[in-house]
Parts: sequence; C-alpha cells; structure tokens
Amino acid sequence: MNKKKLFVVLSILLLLFVVSGCSIPTDEQGHFIQITNETTFQHMMDTEGFFSAIFVYPLSKLINIIAGATGNVGLAILIITVGINAIILVLTLKQNISMQRMQAIQPDLERIQRKYEGREDQASKMRMAQEMQNLYAKNKINPLGSMLVMLIQFPVIIAMYHAVQRSQAVATGTFLGISLELTPIEGIQNGQFTYLVLFALMLLAQVGSMLLPQKLAQRRAKMEAEKHHRPYRKSSNPMQSSMYIMMAVVLLLGITWPTAMSFYWMISSCVNIIKSIIVDAIGARNKEA
Repeated sequence: MNKKKLFVVLSILLLLFVVSGCSIPTDEQGHFIQITNETTFQHMMDTEGFFSAIFVYPLSKLINIIAGATGNVGLAILIITVGINAIILVLTLKQNISMQRMQAIQPDLERIQRKYEGREDQASKMRMAQEMQNLYAKNKINPLGSMLVMLIQFPVIIAMYHAVQRSQAVATGTFLGISLELTPIEGIQNGQFTYLVLFALMLLAQVGSMLLPQKLAQRRAKMEAEKHHRPYRKSSNPMQSSMYIMMAVVLLLGITWPTAMSFYWMISSCVNIIKSIIVDAIGARNKEA
C-alpha cells in the first residue's frame, strides 16, 4: 500500500473512530444532555467549551427551530443537511473539481509510473516527480485539494453526530411514525421495519455516493482518450481499499447509532451524488472553455 492510500485509509478510520467514540455529555441518569430552545451559547461555552458552542449548539438549535416551525423533525434534518452541503460545496468547489480531475488522469499517472518502474536512482525519481507535476499543472490539479475538503467536512460530521442526539426535537419528535432517537437495531428488534428500510436506503445512498465519482472519472478519461485518438485503458482505483473499509465501518456504525444520524447520513450521501454530478459538469465546462 503506497503512502497516499495509507493516508486515506488512516484518515477514514480516524474520522469514524472519533465519530463513534466522541463523548457526549450526559446527566446523572446517563441520558444525553439535550439542547433546548432555552439553552444559550454562553452556557455551552462555559460548561462544554469551544467545539460544542461553535459547532454543535447552532446545529441543534436549528433542528429545534425548524422542527418546531414545520412540525417535522425529519424535514428539519433534511433542510440543514442540504444547507450545510451547499455551503461546503461553495467553499470547496475548486478542490472538488481538482479531485474529479485527479481521478480522470489516473491512466496518465499510471503510464508515468510504469515508465520509471524499477528505477531507484535519484535522477529517475526526480524526473518522474517532475512529469507528474507537469501533468497536474496541465490539468489544473492541486494534489492537496482532497485534504482541504476533508478538513472542512471533518468537524461538521462530528458536530452533526452530536447535534442529532442532543436536539430536543429529535428526542421528543417522530418521523414516519418512528422515533429517530432509537437505533436501527433497536427499532428492528421492536418489529418496526421502517427502521430497516431507512438503514437499507442509507447504505444504498452511501455506496452510490462513493462509486459515482469513480464512474464519472472513468467516463471523462474515456472521452479524453477518444478525443486524442489513443486507446482507453481502464485504470486501477487507488481508493478502492479505502472505499471498502468506509462501507464496512459505516455498516457497523449505522446499525447502532441513532436513526436520526442514519437519516442524516442518507440525505448527505444523496446530496453528495448530486454534488458529484454538478462538479463533473462544471469541470467539463471549464476544461472546454
């Protein structure tokens, strides 16, 4: 496993470990301390610190406010999820386009790597690095773009994990006749198979959001090969192993975390599918311009 793949795998494992193991404040009975309409920013800052006050508190308050106005906590989570992803897309559009292009030029990167395969001298390594850098520059790619996207998304995922469990609207409300506070496994054990449907939809959306960028990149690479009258060779996906790890861990966590989080993850994955299509279209248009 090369350094890039190792970094991605470790980052995913760290993210999911933190999300699953984050300590949420509890009362004397062991229940999560809820954020209500009466909870203030200053109280959160004084009792829980910077992260809870800046990230968790606003999200929980928004869920409470929108759920109270619409009478539907599921709609509140949907609106907030779409809004958050829209903001992240605007902030990271260039980086997302760069990541999409990175996947599209994978065959060219592999061709350069094969060219210098087996050459361990410093001069060959420098020439290979220079050719790869020229390829990045030609396609307007920032190899570090994916790190910026991850750094922006990381606190949001953790904050949402806290917010959906601490929001009073989630704890007291229902969606499609079920409590979003229960975990999918608890709901299934109670004979409410709506939980199973939501869990299955979450997994399907997650798989789609991870596979679609790869398919779009392969289509783009094939079109580029045809445009320059060269044979198209399907490249290996350096992210394949990390994708499988991500799917497996989400499967394990998704059955045991609150259904509100599964619902959020499903909506977020659907938004990511739409985002991938938008980024691919914008990237293609910019390349043609």
